[in-house]
Amino acid sequence: MAIARFPSIVLDCPDPATLAAFYGAMLDWKVEVSPGWADVRAEYGQCLSFQQVEDYTAPRWPGQEAPQQMHLDVIVDDLDAAEAAVLELGATRHEHQPGQTFRVFLDPAGHPFCLCLD
Repeated sequence: MAIARFPSIVLDCPDPATLAAFYGAMLDWKVEVSPGWADVRAEYGQCLSFQQVEDYTAPRWPGQEAPQQMHLDVIVDDLDAAEAAVLELGATRHEHQPGQTFRVFLDPAGHPFCLCLD
């Protein structure tokens, strides 16, 4: 028997509202902002949360000087269309692209995430 419905993933960042707006627009999820915290939530309940931290240091991927520790894989139907959309939202394409069926980007706070073909 499950004791919870969905895990919530929480990312540290310097500006929760900005990061929530980015992921909310990319995923078409509802954005909720409060002081030092923001959530983006799907209609079915899945949630990503963002917490403000002092002296935030963005991960440096693929190196380990400031390790990523985790990243999000976002499943898409069309890599080119999805890339154009996330770049317009404020993502940056990472210079290191190790695969053919996915692309690596950095969100506005520097967290790596991948767009992956389904």
